[in-house]
Amino acid sequence: MATLTEWTAGARLRTLPMAVAPVLIGAAAVFGEPDASGWLSAQGSAEGSSAQIGLLQLGVAALALVVSLALQVGVNYANDYSDGIRGTDDERVGPMRLTGSGAAEPRQVKAAAFGCFGVAGLAGLVIVALTGQWWLIAAGAICVLAAWWYTGGSKPYGYLGLGEVMVFIFFGLVATLGTSYAMVATAAAREVSAEFPLAEALIGAVSHGLIASALLMANNVRDIPTDRESGKMTLAVRLGQGRARSSYALMVTVAVALPLGLMFQGPQSLWFLLVVASWPLCFRPIATMVRRPNLARGPELIPVLQQTGMIGLAFAATYSASLLLS
Repeated sequence: MATLTEWTAGARLRTLPMAVAPVLIGAAAVFGEPDASGWLSAQGSAEGSSAQIGLLQLGVAALALVVSLALQVGVNYANDYSDGIRGTDDERVGPMRLTGSGAAEPRQVKAAAFGCFGVAGLAGLVIVALTGQWWLIAAGAICVLAAWWYTGGSKPYGYLGLGEVMVFIFFGLVATLGTSYAMVATAAAREVSAEFPLAEALIGAVSHGLIASALLMANNVRDIPTDRESGKMTLAVRLGQGRARSSYALMVTVAVALPLGLMFQGPQSLWFLLVVASWPLCFRPIATMVRRPNLARGPELIPVLQQTGMIGLAFAATYSASLLLS
């Protein structure tokens, strides 16, 4: 029977910054749209002051964070289960896996995954109740299915080279824009006119989606030999070592440079220069991925995953600060 330490390792807590970042960016994009009080771009209120609406929006953002974190841990356990029963994890290079190592029964790992999806679903239902946007139930169901089908089901898209695309969509666009939308809809449900910060939220969503995709690419580059042998045709396997590593560098570079385009909106927009503070964190992992002739492989790439996670957090923090200050 797996110990608590092994279950914690299986949850892969080092991936959680990728779940925190989009919610932080999405919330900052909304709170960065000031009215006279500097809290929310709002015109009147039938049910409370803008401060009260702001607190309610903050609660919705917290619920969105629960959804994002629960989905991230759930997909980690689901990946552990599905890869384990397929034998993909029989020869592991990275962190231990519960199913592949035999530390836990497959049914237990599967139950843990669906337990996390259940937590995400419950938090999502509260968001639906607060926003009055019942169609979000369908959107949430699609997110859960996408989390499961990454390596689950008869034709998992992670085995077809679509993992990075889906991570970009769900942990980039959906998580970031969804947080902003839920917060704006919460205000609208209380007859407060709040602007949706499309440009700011979209740029943050694209940038974070690229960083999250780069993290998965680094993980899959590390696993190219074992994935190829087991028939797991990730995008890294399809691209090959050279192009996969170059794509990592390109995704990170574009992600941290993209927000500078917002600097041309006015004098206050110079705050977007704050994202430059995240740039030094990019040099080492990019160099590790692309330097020659001593190309890092296998376990040598594990630090790149940690460093990419730090890039994601630093970018989210500096970009969110820019949104709030500009």
